[in-house]
Amino acid sequence: MASDATSPLWTHIACCVDESEASASALREAVRLRSQAPGRLSLVHVAFGPPGRPAEERGAWLTAAAALAGGEAVLLVNLGVPAAAVSSWADGADVDLIVAAAHRGVRERIRLGSFAGHLARHAPCSVLLVRPPAA
Repeated sequence: MASDATSPLWTHIACCVDESEASASALREAVRLRSQAPGRLSLVHVAFGPPGRPAEERGAWLTAAAALAGGEAVLLVNLGVPAAAVSSWADGADVDLIVAAAHRGVRERIRLGSFAGHLARHAPCSVLLVRPPAA
């Protein structure tokens, strides 16, 4: 997206969420960025498994989290690679920025972790990886 002095840098921010504290840090950053200019905020969660009630129930907390953040809930039910599902969805949803947590251990951080690394390499837009605060 081309930007000028009057248009926001990002019109659609997607934040990948789960129920971890690291994910909560990423969501706080996404909400902060979204508060700087008008636009959409989507909270995206990938539930592993075939479409249907059990996978959708696992993401029931997502609707409440989206309401608190002032965004929309997006539940992707997937049998494959979760980051690929997010990348594919983002491509079709005109997402300008994906925010996600990078919350693995030292070895995984070196490799960026499978989810974060896949997003960094394959997302159709900019990616912001948020590290959780040090303990």
